[in-house]
Amino acid sequence: MANPNKTRGTAWESLVRNFLNAYLDQVDDNGVFHDPFDGMNVRRPAQEGSRDIGDVHAAPFILECKDVRSPAVPTWLRQARVEAAHAGFPYGVVVHKVRGLGVRSGRVHFDVRTWTRARAALGLSSRDMFERYGFTATVRGLDSGRWYLTTTVERFAALLSDVRAGVAGRAVR
Repeated sequence: MANPNKTRGTAWESLVRNFLNAYLDQVDDNGVFHDPFDGMNVRRPAQEGSRDIGDVHAAPFILECKDVRSPAVPTWLRQARVEAAHAGFPYGVVVHKVRGLGVRSGRVHFDVRTWTRARAALGLSSRDMFERYGFTATVRGLDSGRWYLTTTVERFAALLSDVRAGVAGRAVR
C-alpha cells in the first residue's frame, strides 16, 4: 500500500504544476506542452541523491509544496531556500494547500528576503507589491527570520509571469 501522505503531496504538487502551466499558457487545452523543451515549462523534477532540489521548478522559483493540516511556515521557508540553492535557482517559496479550496486559493509564502528580492526585480515599491499581488504579512516576534509574506497561488502565477517578463506592468487576471 502506498504512503497516503506521499500520495496527497504528489497530487498537490501536480495540481500546482498544472495550474501554473495553464496560467502561463505553456500547455494547450489538453494539458500538453506547446514546446516540451521550453525551459519555462513548470516541472516536477526527479529527485537525485541527498540534495533535494524542490518539489516544483517554475523558473526562477523553486516551489516547496505542502499538503498538511498544521503549518510550519518558517521551517518550510528555510527548507525552500536550501533547495533553491541546491537547484541553482534564485528564489525558493512554499506553496501550502488550503483544505476545502481549489489550487488557485492555495497559499504561497515568501520569506522577507526572497520577497524583497522579487520586489526589487520587478521595480516595485513595497506598497505596490502588496497591492498588485495581494500579499499579507505575518510577523512573529522580533526575529525577522520568522516573518513571512503570503499570497494566493493565482496571484503568485501573475507575479511569476511578471518576473519572467521582467516587467510589473501586467494586471492580475
